[in-house]
Amino acid sequence: MKNPTMVRTGLLILLCATLAATPQASSSEKDGPNPALLDPALATATAPDTYKVKMETTAGEFVIEVHREWAPRGADRFFNLVKIGFYDNVAFYRVIKEFMAQTGMNGNPAVTAVWAMARIPPDKVKQSNTKGRVAFAMGASPDTRTTQIFINYADNSYLDASGFAPIGEVVENFDAVKELYGGYGEGQPRGKGPSQAELARGGNDYLKKSFPKLDYIVTASIVE
Repeated sequence: MKNPTMVRTGLLILLCATLAATPQASSSEKDGPNPALLDPALATATAPDTYKVKMETTAGEFVIEVHREWAPRGADRFFNLVKIGFYDNVAFYRVIKEFMAQTGMNGNPAVTAVWAMARIPPDKVKQSNTKGRVAFAMGASPDTRTTQIFINYADNSYLDASGFAPIGEVVENFDAVKELYGGYGEGQPRGKGPSQAELARGGNDYLKKSFPKLDYIVTASIVE
């Protein structure tokens, strides 16, 4: 019988492997979507040593505190993505209770396409994937991280050896994270949840039609 921790690690890698200048204001502002949403080269600012991100979601509000020293490249990418509004109206499309909640595929397929190959160089794993920690999902290796993140629901420290480098942790209202809808389970083809490939092609239209109970990030913002 396969070790369940090994199976989960493989699934986390497999589902991400299918997608192989200073940012301006959030996409929610009056002048429309940020140009960096369609040009990753415009979103390369260096993040502060420590910063907080408020996630307002349909399941409630929570706060992530990011430490750049934990994983500087991942912390920089997350900072830039939040600043340009990348995570606004983005679904937690893969939520597996007692394991993790995953988000980070933009609801606009055109945005997802341009960021799919905007890969981040690896970070050393300096912290462990314990309960509440946040890390980037990846493909077959740590140099394939792009925009997807996950929040650990439990002590998943076995992920450390595979190169999943935490960038921060939920420091306020973890209960809201636990409320994210997880009834669809694992993604297709193994489970009945959203297909990452179909999400890349159909965006939020696909999710809202086929998986209407999913929770979304309404807006993500840097706490000043």
